Amino acid sequence: MEDGSEVNLELITSHKFAETTFTYNERDVAVYALGVGACARDAVDKDELKYVYHQDGQQFIQVLPTFASLLALGYSSHLADLPGLSYDPRLLLHGQQYIEIYRPLPSSCCIRSTASIVGLHDKGKAAVVDYEVVSYEKESGEPLCMNRMSVYLRGAGGFSKSSQPISYTKYPANQILAPKVPNRRPFTALLYRLSGDYNPLHSDPTIAEVAGFSRPILHGLCTLGFAIRAIIKCICGGDPNLIKAISGRFLLHFYPGETLITEMWLEGLRVLYQVKVKERNRTVLSGFVDISRLSSAL
Repeated sequence: MEDGSEVNLELITSHKFAETTFTYNERDVAVYALGVGACARDAVDKDELKYVYHQDGQQFIQVLPTFASLLALGYSSHLADLPGLSYDPRLLLHGQQYIEIYRPLPSSCCIRSTASIVGLHDKGKAAVVDYEVVSYEKESGEPLCMNRMSVYLRGAGGFSKSSQPISYTKYPANQILAPKVPNRRPFTALLYRLSGDYNPLHSDPTIAEVAGFSRPILHGLCTLGFAIRAIIKCICGGDPNLIKAISGRFLLHFYPGETLITEMWLEGLRVLYQVKVKERNRTVLSGFVDISRLSSAL
C-alpha cells in the first residue's frame, strides 16, 4: 500500500465481482489428469486410466475432484479491482484452498461462477485476502462446487486505519485453515499450466527470481492434485465420487524435479494428509479430505 492510503473494509467485503463462464471438454479433463500425474507410473492403471480414457468414448471419462479448482482460476486477477487495495501481482502467493463438491463434475460442461470476498487480514508487510467462488452448471443452474481461497499479497499490508490491524473472516477458522496432522516425482509445471494457470512464476526464471525463488516453482494446486489423487487411490478404492470436500494449506514452495511423498491418516470419514519433499524433508502442503463413506476396498 502507498503511504497514507486506507482500505474500507465494508467496501471490499461488499464488492461485486462480475459473473464468469468457463467451458471445458473431455480433452481438458484428460490434460488436467495427466498434469497431476495420472497414469505416470502405469499407463494402464485401472484406477487412473478412467481419467483419460473410456472404452465407450471420451464423454464417459471421470473427472478428478481437484479439477474443480480450475473453475475459480480467473478470479485472482480480479483482486486488483478491490477498492483501495494495490499490490504487485508478481508477489502474489497462493496460501490455502478449500473445495466442496456438490455432485461429480461432468466430463464436459459450461459453468457459470459467482465470487465474493469472505476475509481480509492486514499482516503488516502483507495482506491476506480470502475469496469464495460458487460454480453452477449454466444450463440447469444446479450448483456443482465451491472454491474458497486465501492469497498472500506481499507488500500490500499496513492499510489498517487504527492501531488494531484489520482481521476479518466470514467463517470460523476451522473452516478455512488446514488442521495439524498426527505426529513421486511430478510432471513439469509446463504441462500443468496447460490446464489454464499461466502465472509466469511457474515458468519464467526471471519472474521467479523477482518473487524470491531460485527457479520457477510448481503450482500449489498441482501439488494438491497429486495429493488428492493418492488419497483417492489409497483410501477411496479409486472412486473419486467419494470425495465431498478438500482443504489444503500451502506451506512451502516445491521445485519441479523434486520428489513428493504423501502421508495420510484416516479418522472416521476425514482423511488427514501432508505432503513432504523427500530431498529436503520439508512439508509443503497439509490438509484434510472429507469422504461420504468408507470404500469397500478398505
